[in-house]
Amino acid sequence: MKYTLITVAAMASCLALNATAQSPAVSAVAPSASAVPAGPAKIAVISFQEAVAQTNDFQRRFADLQKKYDPKRQQIKTLSDEITGLQKELQAQSATLSDAERASKAKLLDDKQKELKRSGEDAQADFQQDMQQTFSAVAGKFAETMNAYAVEHGFSLVLDNGNQQLPVVLYSNPSVDISRAIIEAYNVKSGIPAPTPAAGAPGARGTAPARTPAAPKPTGAH
Repeated sequence: MKYTLITVAAMASCLALNATAQSPAVSAVAPSASAVPAGPAKIAVISFQEAVAQTNDFQRRFADLQKKYDPKRQQIKTLSDEITGLQKELQAQSATLSDAERASKAKLLDDKQKELKRSGEDAQADFQQDMQQTFSAVAGKFAETMNAYAVEHGFSLVLDNGNQQLPVVLYSNPSVDISRAIIEAYNVKSGIPAPTPAAGAPGARGTAPARTPAAPKPTGAH
């Protein structure tokens, strides 16, 4: 039963996108020397990973990814239910079963628990890989939009205040946070509409968490 709880919890966590993978710092955007305005440096901040996850493009791709793994999620749930049923059956019939029957049922239960553990681990690994590729595909294009915006608005430096690795942004005035502006610019550029919430769901199916897999380093970052 220990394997059952651990594996199902891990799969549920994975398919809910509670990804905990650490990502490299998306530290800064440095426009070309000719584009840097004279005078004091103009600095902006962005929550890069969170912003990528809020784009319509990522939301749509994430919703498609969830649909892709629906059959696997159901398969694991069915197997988990079978194991629960076998455990209850073995406990209820323990006194009336022969040693051979008890050993046979115990082996069947053990085999299914191992299958559940293996299936959960494989599904988690596959999902994480797909999620990484999905995020990276959007993050690369998002970084291009961010770089263009920084150059257009004369920013000398853009720091990621959503990443706990260096550089650490201890304080930033909300007025210099360009996260929403870049999200909106990217949505306009991609032409992808906002996702529609699934019927009966509390929110859009594609809603993603703040933390996401590793993002590619924007062009010009150091």
